[in-house]
Amino acid sequence: MPADGDAFKSGTFTVADEAATAALAAAFAPGLRPGDVVCLEGDLGAGKTAFARAAVRALTGDPDEEVPSPTFTLVQTYPASAGTVWHFDLYRLSGPEEVFELGWEEATADGIVLVEWPGRLGPLLPARRIDVTIGGAGEGPRRIVVERRG
Repeated sequence: MPADGDAFKSGTFTVADEAATAALAAAFAPGLRPGDVVCLEGDLGAGKTAFARAAVRALTGDPDEEVPSPTFTLVQTYPASAGTVWHFDLYRLSGPEEVFELGWEEATADGIVLVEWPGRLGPLLPARRIDVTIGGAGEGPRRIVVERRG
C-alpha cells in the first residue's frame, strides 16, 4: 500500500475488509488538492461511503470527525487545511442538472470533491478526475482500482 497520497497515480489494490478500505483511503487522501474530483463507483454496500469517510477524516486531520452518509442530504461539507471537502451522494438525483442546486460549481472550482454515484452526472462528469472503483459488497475482500483521468 502506498505510504501517502502522492504515491497514488493509479493502481489496483485488494483489501481484506472495511478497516483496510479505510487505511487505503487514509493513505490516498493526502495527495488530494483543491480542484480534484474523486468519483467513487461500486455496487450498493461496496464501501464507497467507508472510503469517503476515511478520506474526509484524513483530510480534516480528525479521526473522530462525524461523517454521515449524504444519501438524504445529498451533500456534506468539511473544512480542511487543504480546502473545503465536498462529499456528494447523487443516487437520488433524477437528472444531472439538479447537481447545480447542491453547489457543484463552487465545489469543483476550489474544493476537494468526493462523489458517490458519479454516473448520475451524465455529461457533467468532469474529464479530469480520479475514478475509484470498488468491487465486491458485504463481507470479504474487495478490489479497489484507482485511475486518474484527464
